[in-house]
Amino acid sequence: MNAPDDPQARFPWATILPFEGKVPAIHASAFVAPGARIIGDVTLGPQSSVWYNCVLRADIHAIVIGARSNVQDGSVFHVEGPRPDTEGCPSVVGEDCVIGHMAVVHGAVLEDRAFVGMGAVAMDACRVGTGAMLGAGALLSPGKAIPARQIWVGRPAKFLKEQSEAQVEKIRFQTERYCRLAERHLAELRARWQL
Repeated sequence: MNAPDDPQARFPWATILPFEGKVPAIHASAFVAPGARIIGDVTLGPQSSVWYNCVLRADIHAIVIGARSNVQDGSVFHVEGPRPDTEGCPSVVGEDCVIGHMAVVHGAVLEDRAFVGMGAVAMDACRVGTGAMLGAGALLSPGKAIPARQIWVGRPAKFLKEQSEAQVEKIRFQTERYCRLAERHLAELRARWQL
């Protein structure tokens, strides 16, 4: 029988698996949607959300999703493990970040209020700075860094322009919206599953 704080018991509609002794740590206020796969050394912070059919596989390094950050439908997170030239690259997401639908984050760091657009890819050892944006469909090549409050687009991604304060506020609005939306989805799912 599952313990009350067992994430699999809280989210029976998702797949939450340990890997080699590493068990996902999911904050009591986080949300995991049906079809999501959370595997290994994953940490989900307060009010973070992982949406329908996302995969977060932390089998060879850690994945951390910060408070109020959202990983939207169909996104994939993985990591780069140690090799002769590096100790590896975890995937680390700061607070109040937005990761759009079908994005791929592989061993990258997203600082607070970073935005990764729909279908964008952030590769090994990349960094998206505070309040910065990787535009929809963009590819951030390994080792590249987007400075704070800049927008980069294209494949490979290149600087487009500086973010205005109004654009950074839109990121804050999106994180708040997703926190409220997660609560509504969770209420519907609990009713349906009679939890």
